[in-house]
Amino acid sequence: MTDANQGGVMDSKEVQRSDNQSFNTVLGSTIAVCIVFLFVSAVFGEYFKNMTSNGALDNDLENENVPIWERYLEDYVVDTDFGYVMEEGPFEILETANEWNSTHHFVEYTLPIEEGGAAPNGLISLAVWRPNVPEDVQVPVIAEFGPYFQEPSVETPTIEVPGSWLGTMMVEQLLPHGYAFAQVSVTGTGRSNHCMDLMGTAEQLGNDAAVRWLGEQNWSNGNVGLIGKSYDGSTPWQAAMFGSEHDYLKTIVPISGLIGVKELMWRNGSAEARAPIMHNGVYGSYGFDGDEEDYQNICPDYLIGPGTGMSAYILGSEQFGDYWAERYFLDRVLENYKGSVYLIQGMHDWNVDPHMAVPTMNMLIDAGIEAKGLFGQWDHDYPDRPIQLNDRSDMGGRGGEAFPEMIRYDWMQDLFEWFEYYLQEQGEQPGQYIEIQDNQGEWRLENRYPPSDTTEWIGSLGGELSSIGGSMTILPDASNGPVWETEPLTETIRVAGVPRLHVDVTTATVGGQLYALLEDCYQNECIHVGHAIMDLRYHAGGDEIQTWLPIFETINAKMEFMPLDAVIAEGHTIRVSLFSTGEDYLPASTSSIVTIQEGDTSTLQLDVIDISADTSVRRYFTPPECLHEVCLGP
Repeated sequence: MTDANQGGVMDSKEVQRSDNQSFNTVLGSTIAVCIVFLFVSAVFGEYFKNMTSNGALDNDLENENVPIWERYLEDYVVDTDFGYVMEEGPFEILETANEWNSTHHFVEYTLPIEEGGAAPNGLISLAVWRPNVPEDVQVPVIAEFGPYFQEPSVETPTIEVPGSWLGTMMVEQLLPHGYAFAQVSVTGTGRSNHCMDLMGTAEQLGNDAAVRWLGEQNWSNGNVGLIGKSYDGSTPWQAAMFGSEHDYLKTIVPISGLIGVKELMWRNGSAEARAPIMHNGVYGSYGFDGDEEDYQNICPDYLIGPGTGMSAYILGSEQFGDYWAERYFLDRVLENYKGSVYLIQGMHDWNVDPHMAVPTMNMLIDAGIEAKGLFGQWDHDYPDRPIQLNDRSDMGGRGGEAFPEMIRYDWMQDLFEWFEYYLQEQGEQPGQYIEIQDNQGEWRLENRYPPSDTTEWIGSLGGELSSIGGSMTILPDASNGPVWETEPLTETIRVAGVPRLHVDVTTATVGGQLYALLEDCYQNECIHVGHAIMDLRYHAGGDEIQTWLPIFETINAKMEFMPLDAVIAEGHTIRVSLFSTGEDYLPASTSSIVTIQEGDTSTLQLDVIDISADTSVRRYFTPPECLHEVCLGP
C-alpha cells in the first residue's frame, strides 16, 4: 500500500479495509476513554459533584427554593418529632478521637483589667464538628453560643456532645451539606474561665473572639452564622455588635432572644418576678462548681448586678451607671452589623416576650439590614416541635387556638436555604418578609411588622367600652378592679401590632402600678388576647421617672400591650380588666391606691387591618400539614 500523502492511489478494497481499521481504532479509543472516565467518575465523582471551579462546595440539589405559599405541595416529612431538610447531604462527618466526632479547643482573648476575674487573659471553650470534605475545600461554620454546655448547674453533658435541643439537628442535617458546627460556652460557664457576666462586656468580647477564631481556621471559608434560642438567642445579637471590625459574621438566627437585659425583665417600668434576682439568683451559680479555678470567676458585676436589680425594683427600672446600657445590643447592631438576620419569635412567649422582636423587625429593615421574620403562636420554643408545642400551648388564648397550624415542618429546609445563600453564596436569596400567624392559626406575609397599613380603632372607657363591674378604685392587693366591655362586634376585626391603653388615674401617693388584661369574649367565655403592665412612675412612657401631686392631680398612663396578632370575630366582645398586678409580675414597690377615671382620654387603641382588602395587599399561605399523632388527635 502506498501512502496517500506520498501521491499513491488506494483501490476500493484498500479503502474499505482502511476505513474498518480506522473505525476500530476510534471505537477502541472511545471505549478506553469511556472506561477511564467511568473509573475516574467512580473514584472522584463525589469530589467533582461537590466542587465548583474555584474549589468551593456546590450544593446543586434537585429541590430548588420553593415559595412559601407553595410549600404545602412539597413532600416534607410531617409526622416526626421535628422537621427535616428535604434532601440528604453527600458528606459524612469527619471522624475524630472521641465517640462524638468533635474536637475541643480553647480561644484566648484579652480582657480589660476592670472586668476582674481572669483578666487579662480570658479563655473560651468550644467544640467543633466538621464534614469530611477534600483537604483543599473550606466550609462555613454554624455556631451556637450559650451558658448551657457542660454546666453542672443545669446538668448538661460535656461540650463535645451535640446538644439535644439544637446541636444534634445541625450535625445530622446541615453538616452533611458541607457545614461545620460549633458549640461555644460563654464566659464563666462550662470550661470557659472568668465570671458568668450575664451578657456583659466580658461575655461580648469572648463571643467576638470565638467568631473570629471560627472564621480564621484553615478549614473555614471565613463565613460564620450564629443560631440559638433564649439565652443562646441573645448571643448572636452580641456578636453582631462588632460587625464593623471584621466581616466573618454573615448571618444570625436569634430565636426568642434578648436585645437587652433590662428589656427582658422590665416593661413600662414594672418588674417581672425574676428581675431583682436575675443576675446571681439565676445565673450566679454558674462557674462555681467547687474546683480550683473558681477564684477566676469572681468579678465586679457579681456585686453590681444584684444590687442593680434590687435598686431598680425599689427606685425604678433605671439606675445610676451603665449596667443596662452595657447590656443593650440593638443600637450597636444597627450601627455596625453588615450581615443578615433571620428572626424567630413565639407570639405567646412569656419567658422572652415578643415586645423585643416585633419592633426590631422594622428597625432592621429601616437600617438596610437584610432581614426575615417568623412569628408564630407558640411560646418559648422552636417552631417545628409538635409534642412540645402541644404540651406547652394551652387553650384559652395562649396559642392553643392555632394548634396544629403553628407547626412548621418546613423550618429546617428554610434554615438550610437561608444558610446556603448567606454562608455558601448559593441559591436564590430567601424572601425578605415576615411570616406572621394570627391567633386562629392563619399564616400570611407582611413586608413590615407591625404592618404599615393599619387603621386605628379607638374605644373610650365608659363610651364604646361600658363598665360591667368592679370598683374604679384599685387596691395594691391585686384582688379586684374595674372591667369594661364592648357591644358585640358588627364585623370581624384583625388586630396586629402593639395595642395601647391610655387611662386617666389619680393616686394616693407618687407610685402605684396597673396591670391590664385584654380578652376576646363570646357567650361569657373569654380567652386571653393580650396583657400590659406599667409602673405609674413611668406613666408618660419611656425611661424617665415622672412626678405629680397625688390625690389632686390626674395623670394619663400610656400603657402598651405585648405585641399580638388576633382575629376577633363578629358577634364577639372586647373586654378590658384592670388590676394592680398580674401573672408573672411583682407588686409595685411603691404600692398605692389607684382610682380610674373614664372619659374621652381613657381609651383602648387597636391597630386593625382591613380584612376586606387583605387579599389584594398581602398573601396568605398554608404550611405543610402536620400528620404527627398529637396533631391528628384521638
